[in-house]
Amino acid sequence: MKVHYQLDQLPRFRRAVVTIGSFDGVHRGHQQLLKRIQRLAERRGGESVVITFDPHPRTVLQPDDDSLRLLTTIQEKIKRCEASGIDHLVVIPFTREFSKQTPEEYIENFLVKYFQPDRIVIGYDHRFGKDRKGDIAYLRHHGKEHKYEVIEIAPQEVNDITVSSTKVRNALLKGEVARAWELLGYAYQISGVVVEGQQLGRTIGFPTANIQPDHPLKLIPANGIYAVRAIRGDQLLDGMLYIGDRPSLEDGRGITIELNLFDFDEDLYGESLTIVFIDYVREDRKLDNMEALKHQLAADKVATQAVLASSKNPVAERRRKEQENGPDTAVVILNYNGRHFLEKYLSLVEESLPEYARVVVADNASTDDSVIWMQEHHPQVELITLEENHGFAGGYNQALQQVTAELYVLLNSDVRVSPGWIEQITPLFKDPTIGAAQPKVLAEEDHDRFEYAGAAGGYLDYLGYPFCRGRIFAHTERDEGQYDGRTEVFWATGAAFFVRAQLFHDLGGFEAEYFAHAEEIDLCWRMKRAGYRVMVEPAATVYHVGGGTLSYNTPRKTYLNFRNTLVTSFKNEPTSRLIWWLPVRLLLDGLAGLLFLSQGNFEHIRAIVDAHWHFFRNFTMWRHRRKDRQAQINAAAIGLSRSEEGRISDSIVLHYYLLGHHRFAEIYTEQIKVQPIEVRRQ
Repeated sequence: MKVHYQLDQLPRFRRAVVTIGSFDGVHRGHQQLLKRIQRLAERRGGESVVITFDPHPRTVLQPDDDSLRLLTTIQEKIKRCEASGIDHLVVIPFTREFSKQTPEEYIENFLVKYFQPDRIVIGYDHRFGKDRKGDIAYLRHHGKEHKYEVIEIAPQEVNDITVSSTKVRNALLKGEVARAWELLGYAYQISGVVVEGQQLGRTIGFPTANIQPDHPLKLIPANGIYAVRAIRGDQLLDGMLYIGDRPSLEDGRGITIELNLFDFDEDLYGESLTIVFIDYVREDRKLDNMEALKHQLAADKVATQAVLASSKNPVAERRRKEQENGPDTAVVILNYNGRHFLEKYLSLVEESLPEYARVVVADNASTDDSVIWMQEHHPQVELITLEENHGFAGGYNQALQQVTAELYVLLNSDVRVSPGWIEQITPLFKDPTIGAAQPKVLAEEDHDRFEYAGAAGGYLDYLGYPFCRGRIFAHTERDEGQYDGRTEVFWATGAAFFVRAQLFHDLGGFEAEYFAHAEEIDLCWRMKRAGYRVMVEPAATVYHVGGGTLSYNTPRKTYLNFRNTLVTSFKNEPTSRLIWWLPVRLLLDGLAGLLFLSQGNFEHIRAIVDAHWHFFRNFTMWRHRRKDRQAQINAAAIGLSRSEEGRISDSIVLHYYLLGHHRFAEIYTEQIKVQPIEVRRQ
């Protein structure tokens, strides 16, 4: 990684992917973001560029505010950014003059002039320019003129990063350095120079090195005794650290940082040391005399040595516990005449299972030799055989009645999984408000392109037409890391569908009449109406054959598409919206028929007509079903509806065919979500 301090000495960056922020702490949330920047640049054939500021802008803009404490100095920040694989770190000297630039000057005379960005990755709440008047919308507005694209970091991810920074600070201020280690992803450190003290420790057999931190704003953990390791050049030395105002001595020196190294007697004055905090041993306390202090320090040394001898990386410990103690998970594969897929992909699923997961194959009355092959080649896998083909929706409803678990993972037989795909997602379900989730879905035939079925998370427009991050209608984008942020979506793909088992049953499962297509959208909509969230976790990736179990671009697929999405909106939209929604939806479906007519696809036109005929012929049934589902939603509700999350208030038909928008980033912004709808209890 190259570090730059002077704007006028910057190189000409190649297709720069730029992000801007203080990145104080460079904690796990920051690290995920930086790795995403690096992957995005790599896939674009460009360079990753992180812009940060020194001194911290708050010290310049609010000089009278002395509450700011830093988790990382600039040197520590450099080290952490380099570990994340970033190509360039640019440290901008922050001054009042710099802060007085107008938003337009900031973009033209700073960002564009010096960085020539190809992509700018920024949080939804980012502000810049004089009086912080510039925002992400302003940045986007100038994007076409200056030929850069803005990629928005989702609000949840921004909030997670902010909360994590706060949690790190709070943990350190309570002395919880092991907790801070877990949040940071590395042990907290303080670097400083050894200065002269009163040398009282030598008189009682515990000589200490007094540490003067390198940066006056560096956060100092709570008073007390800590088990630490000190880095001295290439040496790693064990010791105990005291932070406090020495109440036993009452010498009025204020807070001091004193290091006692075990089995070490060299002179350290003037040397630079880095203190690595391992764990908290005890609080600071006042003792009666020097003899009592000597005995206490002896006990502290024993305790500290025991901590250091048994100390474990809390990050690794957390991962190990998650591997062992995840939710009881059943990966259920519904198979119909898919022996060739089972033969190709089932072993990979088995190899990927953590200790808390098992795989179940439910055969949907296959007419090939799938069952016999399973019994011969995978006798250890639980096998459920259904007597007739109930379709995707009905088949899962039937099979899951026979599967007991906390978490279901409904997995298509034509999906290649990757290592760790389950462990990346199951921790999400520690949050009781999350009902369903999906991994990122890429195409099996092209691992650099999103796959139609779910891509990087499903969304909905105001007429009920579905689209995805990475897929609009049949157009799929290349995966360049642009949608690698975990976020709440509207629906999760049925190709790799993680769902709370009890919630699945409480809401009545899928609509069996759908047979296949949009059944997961309908179920997710009901979850969201009950107050649950639906998530995508792109850190987990699977590869879908696509059309392997139900061919795309066929009249049958068109029929299921139009029929099921029509019924889904009718069952889930509020009555006030249905009054105008149905006529407009029928009009746009008619326009779709004209498009098929222009292409000579007469069978697809017939499929649309049949879809509408089914809806109106069975209107009474669907009206009763709407009422029944409302009762289930009311019974399962945990709060207000979240149906506004992952939905836009205009039409993707107009975006795609009239405006020529074929990429998700051109359509979806936080400013055009539909308004929330309150859960109605009857």
